[in-house]
Parts: sequence; C-alpha cells; structure tokens
Amino acid sequence: MAALAVQDPTPLDPVARITAFMEGFSVEATRPSDADIAALAVLKRGGRVYLSAVPNRPAEESLSAAIRLRAAGFEPVPHIAVRNFVGMAALDDFLARLNGDAGVAHVLVVGGDRAECGPLLRALDAIVGGTLRRRGIGTIGIAGYPEGHPRIGEAELNRALVEKMAAAETTGLTVEIVTSSVSMPARSSTSSRGCARSASTTRCGSDLPDQPAGSAAALCRRCGVRMSAQALVQRSGLARQMFVIATPDDLVRALAAAPAGVTPHFFSFGGVSATARWTRAVAGGCIALKADDGFLVEAPKSRD
Repeated sequence: MAALAVQDPTPLDPVARITAFMEGFSVEATRPSDADIAALAVLKRGGRVYLSAVPNRPAEESLSAAIRLRAAGFEPVPHIAVRNFVGMAALDDFLARLNGDAGVAHVLVVGGDRAECGPLLRALDAIVGGTLRRRGIGTIGIAGYPEGHPRIGEAELNRALVEKMAAAETTGLTVEIVTSSVSMPARSSTSSRGCARSASTTRCGSDLPDQPAGSAAALCRRCGVRMSAQALVQRSGLARQMFVIATPDDLVRALAAAPAGVTPHFFSFGGVSATARWTRAVAGGCIALKADDGFLVEAPKSRD
C-alpha cells in the first residue's frame, strides 16, 4: 500500500524546496537526434528520458533512440502505444529487443491515438498475460486522468485504472500512474481511489519547448495534484499568466511549495537542448528568486 507522505517539520527555504522538488525529474523527447542526445549531457547520468510514440512511425525509431540514450548513460523509458503493433507477436518481439539491445526495464504503456489498428486496442491488452514481465520489464507507467477525459466518463476511467493496476500486480509489475503533467503517492490522487493495494506514483510534467509557451491553467489541470487546479492557479499567483508563460518557473515554484509530494516531468517539444540546460540549472539550485513569484535561472553547474 502506498504510504501517505509525512511533511518535514523543518521548513526549507524556497530555493531548497525547489531543488528538492526537482530531485529525480525526468524529461521527454520525440525522435531525438544524436545532437539532441548529446545536448542531454548536462544532465545527471542515469536520469530518465521518456521517448514519445509517434503514430504511424516505425517502432524501430524508438528502439534506436533507446539504444543511443542507454549508451549515453541515461535510462530510456519508451512509450508503448499498443495500437501501433499488428499483434501480440510483434509487440513481444519489440519488447525483447528493447530489453536486450537497450536494457529497457521501464516503459509507459498506452493505447495510442491511432484509429486503424489490429487486435491490440487498450493498454490492458499489453499488461495481461505477463508478456512485459517475461521480457524484462519491471516497471510500467499507465495513464491517469485526475481531471477527467474529454471522451471517456469517470466511471469507465476508474474501472480501467483498477483493471490495469490489478493486472500489473498479478504479473509482478511495479506501477506508476502517469498524467500529462508530476510524481505523487497514488492515495493523493482522487483518480486512484480503490487502487491503493499497489504502491504507485503519478508522474506528470511541464511544457518546456525551445521557446516555452503554454497555459498555466492547463498544466495545473493535467497535474495529479488536484487541489483543485483552479485553486492552485489562484493561490500561486499564476492567474495573470493563464494564456502564456515564458518558462514554467512560476509553476515549478508553486508546486514545490505545495504539500503534494510532486516530482516533475518536462516535455521538450523539440527543444531538448534548452530543456536540458534549464532543468539542470534549476535542479542544481542555480536560480535567483523573483520578489513576487517564480525565479530566474543562472548558469548551470558542471555535470556530476
């Protein structure tokens, strides 16, 4: 059972809170080039790099990226979009190569957005039967929707979540509940009610492209904090940036101060180099706090 977080009685200063919040952060890339992977060199060795699954693109692209990331000293976490595979045999072969050639032991399993597909329709189809575990996968991420889904009702979402967690538990997999935007105990998320029998976390992230822009409100809504998102925006002073933010420093500082046990995940949207530099600087405490909220980053420290 996931343990409830106990708040540290010793208050941390804001910079220390932010660096603690950034501990274990992950980044995400889509079809990273050799130059992108080289740009990640500023990050700590062993850090997680998620690899997006692109509809109608060959799975070998993810395999190649995972191999190159592993060689560079990172932990590749490929997305497994089950609808991209013609059947279980193809998925099984791909998982075998991911583990054998890239040492992958952690994947994110989703249904995928592809309309045309074979017999594999849902993430659950890849979890049941133990194929993932047999192919060396020990931890999986599954999708969670703490603020709901535009096309799926809450009851169906909760049922699917329970089914996937139960199937993962049966096959000996460790589970993370992954939202679009932070890592927290499953008991902290209302979407995880009734699923506490497996220890799990919720990982979500902030948008940070080369020239970052996005909606603070949307990021908060997609985050598993659910305080609610509107309250978080109002409390953190983000309301004035509802439609555009230059960098997610306001959001990071607000979440670091919230008693939610959150760990961030950053989507690079093609700006891998900028994302790597920014996250490394923040994780290393190379920041100067603004008087009102947010912070400015300074030159990143040398690589560990």
